[in-house]
This record gives sequence, structure tokens and C-alpha cells, in this order.
Amino acid sequence: MRYIVAFYELDLCCGGSEEGGWWYQSGELVRVFCVCKSEGEACAKVRRANALLACLQRSKPDLASMAYRGGRYAADVFEHTAPKYFPEERPRYE
Repeated sequence: MRYIVAFYELDLCCGGSEEGGWWYQSGELVRVFCVCKSEGEACAKVRRANALLACLQRSKPDLASMAYRGGRYAADVFEHTAPKYFPEERPRYE
């Protein structure tokens, strides 16, 4: 099995008007960083990458801020392949 470490640019998308409106986090693939043979190795790389990104993005507006205009990134682990966008399907309110 292979584990993909990929970087995504984050955003918030409007999910709908139910219960006064709700939002969900989405991401667009920026780049595949590496391929790992074990999940543990991939998770360790993601933890280090996200810690560094948190330091570098400290001065950027939060995703929920009206001032947010992009520029927040996060790393994640996927089995086999990294999707171009996440979530792959728009969530539904239940």
C-alpha cells in the first residue's frame, strides 16, 4: 500500500441555508509532496508540515474571517491517490 502526502489550499464553502446557514471546509490540491510506504511515516511528515505551515500562516486571516482571501494551506494523507478537491462530494445537511 502507498500513502500520499499532499498540500491543499483551504477555503470555506456555503453548505446551505438550513438552520440559519452552515459552512464546510474544502480544499484544492496544490501539489503532491511525497509518497510513503507506511501510514506512520506519512502521518509524521504531515504533522511536521502542518506545524511549519501554522507558524508561517500565523499572520494570515482565519478561514472564517471576512478578510480571508486565500493563502491558507494544510497537508493531509491519502491512500493510493490524492483527490483534486476535498471533500470529493458536497456534504448534505442532515
